[in-house]
Amino acid sequence: MDTRLAPPRRRHAPAPRCTAGALLLRLLVLLSATGPAWAQVRSTEATLRPITVTATPGVEQSAFDAPASIDVIEGAVLRGQAQLQVNLSEVLARVPGLVVQNRQNYAQDLQISSRGFGARSTFGVRGIRLYADGIPAAGPDGQGQVSHFDLASAERIEVLRGPFSVLYGNASGGVISIFTAEGGPDTVAELSGALGPWDTRRATTQLSGQEGRLRYRVSATRFETDGWRMHSAARREGFNAKLNYALAADTDLTLIANDLSLRAQDPLGLTRAQWEEDPRQAQPAALLFDTRKTVDQLQLGAVLAHRIDARRRLQFTAYAGERETLQFQAIPVAVQRAPSQPGGVIDLTRRYQGLDARWIHQGRSPAGPVTVTAGLALEATRDLRRGWENFVAGGDLGVRGDLRRDEVNRAVSIAPYAQGQWVLGERWSALAGLRHTRVRFESDDRYVRPGNADDSGSVRYAATTPAAGLVFHAHESLNVYAAYGRGFETPTLNELAYQGNGAAGLNTGLRPAISRQWELGVKALDAADERWQLSAAVFQARTRDEIVVLANTGGRASFQNAPGTRRQGFELAGSGRWGAGWSALLSATWLDATYSDRFLTCAGTPCTAPSVPVAAGSRLPGIPRTSAYAELAWRQRAWGLETALEARHVGRVPVDDRNTDAAPGYTVLAVRARLEQVRGGWTFEQFLRIDNLADHRYAGSVIVNEGNRRNFEPAPGRSWLLGASAAYRF
Repeated sequence: MDTRLAPPRRRHAPAPRCTAGALLLRLLVLLSATGPAWAQVRSTEATLRPITVTATPGVEQSAFDAPASIDVIEGAVLRGQAQLQVNLSEVLARVPGLVVQNRQNYAQDLQISSRGFGARSTFGVRGIRLYADGIPAAGPDGQGQVSHFDLASAERIEVLRGPFSVLYGNASGGVISIFTAEGGPDTVAELSGALGPWDTRRATTQLSGQEGRLRYRVSATRFETDGWRMHSAARREGFNAKLNYALAADTDLTLIANDLSLRAQDPLGLTRAQWEEDPRQAQPAALLFDTRKTVDQLQLGAVLAHRIDARRRLQFTAYAGERETLQFQAIPVAVQRAPSQPGGVIDLTRRYQGLDARWIHQGRSPAGPVTVTAGLALEATRDLRRGWENFVAGGDLGVRGDLRRDEVNRAVSIAPYAQGQWVLGERWSALAGLRHTRVRFESDDRYVRPGNADDSGSVRYAATTPAAGLVFHAHESLNVYAAYGRGFETPTLNELAYQGNGAAGLNTGLRPAISRQWELGVKALDAADERWQLSAAVFQARTRDEIVVLANTGGRASFQNAPGTRRQGFELAGSGRWGAGWSALLSATWLDATYSDRFLTCAGTPCTAPSVPVAAGSRLPGIPRTSAYAELAWRQRAWGLETALEARHVGRVPVDDRNTDAAPGYTVLAVRARLEQVRGGWTFEQFLRIDNLADHRYAGSVIVNEGNRRNFEPAPGRSWLLGASAAYRF
């Protein structure tokens, strides 16, 4: 069977695609309508190490000195791992506390959890705040995507876990931020590409440089694959641009444009029997209904940073975007015909915008420097959601039929926040913050028919989330810290959409999850030349009213609150260099995530009275108890050669709340080699990578609480990847 990606069949005219020139023109239009911003807080008085990361909104400092678990993956590492440079899963395995699974399904995005938060998401990213160049990649309801993150042009990725992530708002598990590198001072043009099995190929072009007060970086990528599994072909095209302009000595302007086009087939999950029989097969229903997804997204941002004087700064960030999604699902025809069923085709247009305004003051107290930040964040989305039958009269499947759902959903968030950072003498420093977030959801149902009542409604949530941390600087090479935070996580618009008993209207009885987290950690490094570093943290998070699946069948998922959960664990990370080019890295996590109280759930829909027990002590689905990544590398600078052996381990993963089945744990090995040559203004690179050296069969991810028991998403066997790049510096 030919698995190449077929053009999606749409009966309405698609949105016009934007060229790079059109993007920049629209960006200038946005700038004329909104004022924007971003600035860096650089203390000339602080006795701490130089600023390197953003630990909390508006406060930048060294990851070593922050009272939080923070990891930074530099751009050189992002592009030096001999990877495809398409998915965050390629590099985030290096970060303890994170589990990032490539689902081998570009119609569903990656599966990301941080200290066990976000694992329940069946599509997109949940429970984790996402940012690209300071612009949120998650809506005010907490649902986000990472498919537009551009690894080729990234300067770094920052990952924050634990209590201080609550200062970013509607999320409990952590923060992932990607930052595009700035251009200049030289002009550099680069072309790179990669080839792999199943007709996998990626081509990227970049141009960066500086013209007077303007610095620029532009990146464009095209990725295609026929997919390892049947019916899993995908094509993704991305464009990312970042312009920095010095308006004056104390004022900087940054313009950001990002465009994404995705076309992907959806092979769906497999039952255990199907996975064990043939892991490369697609779910038969996927072929019958031609399940697939298309996404077109355009996002524009403008950032302004102004220094009032040596101690005070203002910064503003403004952004707007539109994301169109068309998804064909595999829902039986008889189920789709039910009067209250929304059909088998999701047609969603989301328009979103936001503004973040901050004031930053740097001063002194008798004990040392003080930095105070106060700000206001506004976010809003407007979703035009329609549902269609995935069939037409006469029996044709996989084509859009009659309208079955038509509604407008809105989510608005407003959040004032304040925080302070204090240096308390030579040995102590502190960081504390407070955020008050209010989120309102509204749904206007435009499809009211006999048997399908009006689903309109609204609901509001609000919470105050404090966080505080204290660092003891025992030595220039050793820091010990403690942190505490209170977070909350509202339901998403999708989670509010249906009531478990089949009644019409929003599930307004669904409450936000409230978490209380603490963390104790230690960080050590070689202060002389930083040839080694080590960090360890022990943590616990207790959540009240955890949002969990109530029922999930027939294309409808309803949710409820579980009384309580507990996540506790230990993280360890270390790296070092020694001898003639040798280096090593280790990242390991032990995480025990369980339901602390018994509750009842459903076995099907509609479910007027949950009757299936989930025992106290049951493990949260989608979360392995153990995960680890290790790397041993050798580099010969004279030859421009670098080689490495990698190992990744993921423990057993339960597939549902009752722990009735689980994906077995696995350990896989990979090897890579990279060559570099410099010839005048030219730099050439070539790489080879082999994954899953032992050709181990395993499930790379699971779909949690899938009502049809199609929980397993297989991972490929042994595979190879070849790549090359050429860059010229003018």
